[in-house]
Parts: sequence; structure tokens; C-alpha cells
Amino acid sequence: MNIYKSYFLLIFSCAIVKAQKTNPAISKPVTDEYFGSKIVDEYRNLENLNDRSTSKWMEDQTKYSLSVLRNIPNRQFYIDKRLEFDKKQAVSVNQLNITDNDIYFYLKRLPQEKTAKLFYRTSFNGIEKEIFNPENFKPENKKKYQINYIKPNYDGSKVIIALTESGKEISEMVIYDISQGKLLPDILTNSWPSDSGGITWLSNNKSFIYRYYPVIDPASPLFLKDTESVLYTIGQSSQVRTTILSRQNNPEVKINPEDFPRIGMSSKNSKYIFGQISGAATFKDTYYMPSDNVFSQKKWKFLFSKEDKITDFIEKDGNLIYISERNGTNAIYSTSLRNPDFQNAKILVPNITDEIITSLNNLKDGFVFSTSKNGVEAKAYLYKENKKNLLTLPFLAGNVSITAKGNTSNDFWVVCSGWKNDSERFKYNSLQNKFIPENIAPIIEYPEFKDIIAEEITIKSHDGLDIPVSLMYNKNIKKNSDNPVLIYAYGAYGTNISPNLSKTYMLWVQKGGIVAIAHVRGGGEKGEPWHEGGYKITKSNSWKDLISCAEYMVSEKYTSKNKIAIWGASAGGITIGRAITARPDLFKVAIIDAGVVNATRMEFTPNGLNSAKEFGSLQNETEFRALLEMDAYQQIRKGEKYPATLITSGINDPRVSPWMPAKFAAKLLAADKSENPLFLKIDYEGGHGSDIPVAQKYDNIADTFAFAFWQLGHPDYQFKEIKK
Repeated sequence: MNIYKSYFLLIFSCAIVKAQKTNPAISKPVTDEYFGSKIVDEYRNLENLNDRSTSKWMEDQTKYSLSVLRNIPNRQFYIDKRLEFDKKQAVSVNQLNITDNDIYFYLKRLPQEKTAKLFYRTSFNGIEKEIFNPENFKPENKKKYQINYIKPNYDGSKVIIALTESGKEISEMVIYDISQGKLLPDILTNSWPSDSGGITWLSNNKSFIYRYYPVIDPASPLFLKDTESVLYTIGQSSQVRTTILSRQNNPEVKINPEDFPRIGMSSKNSKYIFGQISGAATFKDTYYMPSDNVFSQKKWKFLFSKEDKITDFIEKDGNLIYISERNGTNAIYSTSLRNPDFQNAKILVPNITDEIITSLNNLKDGFVFSTSKNGVEAKAYLYKENKKNLLTLPFLAGNVSITAKGNTSNDFWVVCSGWKNDSERFKYNSLQNKFIPENIAPIIEYPEFKDIIAEEITIKSHDGLDIPVSLMYNKNIKKNSDNPVLIYAYGAYGTNISPNLSKTYMLWVQKGGIVAIAHVRGGGEKGEPWHEGGYKITKSNSWKDLISCAEYMVSEKYTSKNKIAIWGASAGGITIGRAITARPDLFKVAIIDAGVVNATRMEFTPNGLNSAKEFGSLQNETEFRALLEMDAYQQIRKGEKYPATLITSGINDPRVSPWMPAKFAAKLLAADKSENPLFLKIDYEGGHGSDIPVAQKYDNIADTFAFAFWQLGHPDYQFKEIKK
């Protein structure tokens, strides 16, 4: 009796509701035609989540999936270990903000707590005080609120707190007054500061700019359309907003309905305020005006276009200092803000061989910038007196994050991290010219991970290009083709998968597995050319790079085809979905979390027109054909044997509509001829994966962890056969 039959008998013995292949989704095909090509969409009807037959099918599939997943032997191991690590850590701290006068604001969670609270202290060594507990917010709603963003003003007298629930991400913002020790009556709705460039406080410490979302219902076609950057002053009615940048208010600025207007300042004393036309694009058209003009509603002046390929910038001494990828340079330039000339800008820091300049932070007497090699080897440089100096970091870091106060101080902070070590924070003391440890939470050692090796390698892809791959494995592991391998890949929006301690990966290795992070094209590990190598018409390189990675792991005897699980989320759904539809024989397991698996329909989602900047548009023939090629749903073939697949989504997902994973699951179930389980799991109290209680996160990842090990044949995760 095989494993599949064993678990099937288990389900029947428990009288669980029939679902999965015995309960196919209703199919009502629709045919579209683009540029002479007819595209059949067998499950277009599932896009209507208000149809009871659709919602019931999704609910039944979820019940069925959970009935199996939650009964996989040893599933509890993952949850127990994460809780054990939490207790060892004693306290978890994130979202640290430091004001100009050294007041520290941060979120902190104790092991036994479901969600983080907001704290502050008047200096690093000051006495800690709790400010706000989200569990006390609107108790009459009986909802589980999370703090997903905080932003204090420059003098630390007030702090904005954004709250969300059930993974919706769209937030309500409240303002806490430190001197009064209480929340102000202001409650601002229709905001999303955690994903819209955040909050910009003005120098008066009582006015700020945020992005306002007129429609916040993800089911509405107007969701994420015609958003506005608005000015709010504490004390006025929450219904009163002064529009600073919007499509309707600023005809002098070219803004489309799907574009996101974004406003920022370099520091408190900035002479200019900058407006960007933001969205799913690396580079942005940017405008500016004197900061004093914000209240007078004067027009914006054009500064630079997205064709200038500027990734980051600061304002300094009347100049714009910026990082540009133009002409493949990846260098730091300077031009006057009074008379900007980007064609003849001065080069301050030329291209650094084998390094990509990734960030730029203003200091009183210069600036500090970071670089990365292959997205996994980070460095920091101090630019002062017209020359750059390589800083000696406290330890060799895979990733470096830098924060500074702007032009008011020469002190700055770095957070260094790696695959094996947790993030550590250091303050650079400019007078002593050294880094000083400054961690709010104590640094914890994990002896369980001491035998784990983190190794950086490159493998040849289908076209001969070197693809960076990060490996994690036990130093005593043997290359015997029997190792369970988990390969994670993303490859979109120029985003790096940078080294950070992932306890999920470490636990996989502890169970005898190997983890591989495939830094496929479409990401930003090697700068903008790497992004453009897996973008729109070149998108196929993303999944072909992943396939090459898997083939390498097999050929080098790390594992074998029936021992490989691949995992991806969101835009990574393209990479994972197309890998299994292109090479279903190469993988045993696939996990796709809230994935873009129906790319030709992405434009019809609320964020679709914005996402077309990354993936392409149906209105362009060349891009349409690329979209069709990257559409995993459209590439499913009837009668094929597909890997065991776990497809997840959150019903409140504001980024990838939950009908997209549902359609993919429905078609895969109808087409597949294997005996592998194909599960659809909808989180009915979640969204895109974040902004949910810790216990809920652990529960979801435990499903993934157990499902993969079960299907890869790990002995600890197998159902016992039921004897007749």
C-alpha cells in the first residue's frame, strides 16, 4: 500500500468531507482573443468570489487540505521548536526608530504574547516605557489588530501608529502624544503606510504627509486607483485632508490611475520636498518643490525621469547626490538642485568592480553607502572630504542595513546579518571611528545551528550565465542523492533575497535536509541588468534559472528528482508555477504561497495595471506573448503527472486576488494524472502572509514544512498504514 492510499484511507476513516479530486470545481470556459491568438480560460467563473458555488468549493478544498495537513505526523515539531526559540530569545524587537534628539521607539513582543506592543525610551540606556498595546484598540470590534508601522516625529513628542487586522494591510492610523501620555482623538482611515513609502513628517512636528486610498475594498475595481498624497495637521478633523500630489489635483504631473504618488524629504532641514510617481517599477519620474511651498499648494517642478535610472538619492548642500544605473554604471553622482544637469553630473563614486551600490544615507559631513556582491556579501563605505573609505564592519555580513539622522549628525547605525547569525545592531561613533554594539534585544546564540554550513556557489544556467546560489546544510551531510532539498526562489521587481537568519531554513537542515536559495534573474542581486534579465519578455529566465539549479543539485549528487521541493510566494509564484509546468518530472513537491499563477489575468486585478510595469501588458503584442508564456495556469496540460503541490492564499489578500490560486488549483486538479496530493488552502483570517498573529504564522509554515517532508519521504512525517 503506497503513502497516498494510506492517507486517503485515513481521511475516509475520519469521515472528513470529500473534496479535492472527488469534488472538482465547476468549469465555465471563456475564450479571449489577443493578436489573433485564442486563449481558453476554463475556470473564469471562479473569479467571482461572491458566487456561492465558488466560495463553497474553496471552503471544502480548504477543509480537506487542513484535515490532512494538520494530521501529518510530527507536524507539531516545527511549532514547538519556534516557540522554544521564542522563549530562548526572551524578547523580539523590530521597527526601531530613533528621533533627532535620540528618543527610541520600537515594537517589542515577549514569547507568550500574540502581538507586539509599542515602547519608547529617552535614550539607548533610558528607562523603557510601554506606549500602546494593539489588543486594546477598538475592543468592541473583537478583532485581532496588529501594529504594522510606526513613525515618530523629529522631536519624539508624537508617534503615528498604523493598525491592521486579518492580514488586510490597509490600516487605521492613530497618534500617540508622549507629553500627554495618551492617544489623540485623531483616527485616520484608508491608509497603507507600510507599503507606500511611509509617513513624511514636516519640520513643525505636527503636520505629516501620507498616501490616502479612496477605496479600500479589494473586490472593487477602484481599489488601489487614484490614490493621493495628502497633508494632515494634528488637531484638524480626520475628514479634512489637503491634497499635495494626485492625478486630479496636479495636471502638471503625469499620473495614471494606477500610479502611486509618493512624497519624501531627505531630512528635517531639507530645503526641498520630493514627489515620485511610484509603483511596481524600480525607477520613478520625480518632481520637487521648496519645502516651504507645501502649504501654499504651488506646482511641482520636474527633476528627473525614470530613464535616468536613479535608485536612491539625498539632498546635500543644495545638490542632489544619487545612485544611478544609467548606462550600466551603478555609480554615485552629484548635480545642482538649482540647475540640475543629469547628463553632465559629477561622479563622486565610480563603479566598484563586482559590487552593486545599494543604499545612500546622509550625514552632517558626508554620506555613508552600502554595497553588495551577488546580493549576499555586503560592505559599507564612508564618503568624507571627497573620498570614500571602506569601513571595517563588526563581522563579515551577508546583508547590511544603514540608518542615519540626515544632515544633523555624523553618527549612524548598521544592522548586520547573515544566513546563520541573527541581526546585530551597531552604532558608528564618528569621534572614536568605531562601531559600538547597540542592541535593544539581547543577541541569542543557537548551539543547535553550530554544525550548519552556509556556502555561496554559482551554477551555470541554460544560457551559460552564472547564477548565485546560497546553500545551507549540516557539515556532516553525505552526498548520497537521498537528501531532502528545499529550493526557494523569487525573481521579480529587482528584489534581493538577502541573508537573514531564517529559523525555518535552519530547522529544515536540522531534520537532515539541504536548503538552496536560488538567486534567479528578475531579482536585483547583480543590479538592474539582473532584474532586466527576468523581466517582461525575458521572464522565462527566472524559472529556467531555477530549473538549472535543481538540475545542478541532482548532477552533483546533493539529491535526486524525487527529493526536491521548491517554494515561492507572490511574484515568486510565476517562477515556481512555471518550473513545475515546464519540468514536472524534475520536482517532487511545490509550494506556492499567494502566487501570481495566472499572469494573463493579472491586469484584471486591483493592482494589475501597476504590475504590468513589471510583467507586461495585454495591450502590447510582444508583452502579451510573454505573459502567456509566464502564465502557469495556462501552461497546465491535461494528462500530465504534476508534483505534490500545496497552493495557499489569504481571503483578505490586497496584492494577489485569492481567486488566482483557486483557479490554478482547480485546473491542476482536473488535469493531473498522478497520485500526488494537490492541496488548496485558504487562510480565512489572513491576507498576503504578513500582519497576522505569530501563532497563525507558525501554524501556516508548519503546514508547509510538514507537507514537504511528508511528500519527500522523511520517515518522521509518514502516516502509518491502516491494516485491514
